[in-house]
Amino acid sequence: MIEFRDDQFLWVEKYRPQKIDECVLPESLKDTFKQYIAQGELPHFLLSGTAGVGKTTVAKALCNEIGADYIMINGSEESGIDTLRTKIKGFASTVSLTDSPKIIIIDEADYLQANSTQPALRSFIEEFSANCRFIFTCNFKNRILEAIHSRCACIDFKIDNKDKQVLLGLFFKRATQILKQENVDFDQKVVAELITKHFPDYRRVLNELQRYSVSGKIDSGILVNMSQESFKDLIKMMKEKDFTNVRKWVGKNSDSDTVALFRELYDTSVIYMAPESIPQLVLILADYQYKAAFVADHELNIMAALTEVMANVKFK
Repeated sequence: MIEFRDDQFLWVEKYRPQKIDECVLPESLKDTFKQYIAQGELPHFLLSGTAGVGKTTVAKALCNEIGADYIMINGSEESGIDTLRTKIKGFASTVSLTDSPKIIIIDEADYLQANSTQPALRSFIEEFSANCRFIFTCNFKNRILEAIHSRCACIDFKIDNKDKQVLLGLFFKRATQILKQENVDFDQKVVAELITKHFPDYRRVLNELQRYSVSGKIDSGILVNMSQESFKDLIKMMKEKDFTNVRKWVGKNSDSDTVALFRELYDTSVIYMAPESIPQLVLILADYQYKAAFVADHELNIMAALTEVMANVKFK
């Protein structure tokens, strides 16, 4: 049973699982982590997967279960060599006062500078291996140097189709448990649709549920999904190269899920676009979906993607 804590406002922190058994993961992954826990010692880990899938939660749960003394560093905020020389070296070079294992969690490690910080980490991993372990989390493992890959147990949080329905059910149970704990009335169908829409981004689901729960009720009124008619309007405007109205559409739907929009364009490409243009569409969508993980202004990124589609793709 997940422990409910009242010392935090954000649901993603308040209801963060503290043990591997509480995490919503494929059983094969759980078994792997539990085998390491049973040994009482962890290797260096590189945990990769899409946003919100549970990498950081697992890293913290592993530390909790073996009673480790750990610190956490956000690679996107502290990506320079100075951080390495101060925080990391200062923590890794000292012996724990309680004889507990020492672990450094570097979250969003794919943001660490590849020409300075990451190469320096290679020697640090080896230098302090007798005293400290490293757990790296990342969305894009190809942005991590191969030398770090080779020094870690690399685990990809990949969800196979055979696991998807089971995990959807488990997270639905977890989400409704949280809503009941927070005394929020809810429509089960709406919660299920929200989870399906954002799966496997559990963080996004909890943030959306907390956002909508302010009114004390979650029902069909909160679903502001991009309707099929709205999408057809977008296609029509793009076909006509109506830049002004496409821009208005993007502004009106700027809170739409970028991945969902790009996926809809991909899935319907055979309906709306000339066959010879579909390969170009795929390249454009893949490029801008990758950029979406790093940009500060998602509306601008979506508009840039749609502009390139209008300029280079032929519609039927």
